[in-house]
Amino acid sequence: MIPALLRTFSAALLLIGGAAQARPASIATPALWQVKDDDTTIYLFGTVHVMKPGIDWFNGGVKQAFDKSDQLVLEIIEPDDPNQLGATMAGMAMAKDGVKLSDRLSPDARATYQAAMDANGMPWRAFDMFNPWMAGMALSVAPLEKLGYKNDLGAEKILRSAATAAGKKVDALETVEQQVGFFASLPMAQQVQFLNATVDGLPEMEKEFGDLLTYWQAGQPDKLAKSMNESLEATPELAQVLLTGRNANWAKWIKARLDQPGTVFVAVGAGHLAGKGSVQDQLKALGVASHRVKE
Repeated sequence: MIPALLRTFSAALLLIGGAAQARPASIATPALWQVKDDDTTIYLFGTVHVMKPGIDWFNGGVKQAFDKSDQLVLEIIEPDDPNQLGATMAGMAMAKDGVKLSDRLSPDARATYQAAMDANGMPWRAFDMFNPWMAGMALSVAPLEKLGYKNDLGAEKILRSAATAAGKKVDALETVEQQVGFFASLPMAQQVQFLNATVDGLPEMEKEFGDLLTYWQAGQPDKLAKSMNESLEATPELAQVLLTGRNANWAKWIKARLDQPGTVFVAVGAGHLAGKGSVQDQLKALGVASHRVKE
């Protein structure tokens, strides 16, 4: 869930879409990859973390690969109690130096940030006790909730529920604490940069996510990567910490997992499987081949 709140890396970590009103399901054919040796098959699937009704993606090759798998691996296993996640985040987000969040921003950035918080029904004064990354994450998700996007309709929720029902083992590449820690450990300058980038991107959020969803539904990772790279150009340090660095770690996990027999379905944010520095690129650097699974 945590990466799904990132606005700066929306292409990689928060692909959304659908329609608020009931309508015939739109059949999606998202991309799927495979890593394989003699006795192990690992599928790589890029997820959409939040959605509205009306997109039928759990079918065709994706569903067949999932059904063949005896293990589901997600980015994290989200706590069943949302209060537990909130408490973890709040505890790690509290500013330890006594500086108010608003005081960390330039006058112009502060005014824009406070207006954005007010517009989305969030008390910016209450966030003054936190570090900037916390407010950036809050602003990443609040507008989407207003537009009707729901975490419960995200691919991870669907996959985990299906795996549990089928008796499949469910594991994670990271813990909640690790994911929150990626933000909490960012230098203050990068946290401010993340918050400012989030605020600046709010006016284009709905359109941008709509475009990204179109690419995801059509199974066009190259176009998704092009849009993603545009949003990452202004924040390369953040991209290294929150995207490509994690991709490298996951590639090492996948390579090691090939030493054990079985079939595994790995589901991570779609942006991790698109563009330069993707999980597939990191695997190639380790001497492990991956290929696109065709419908």
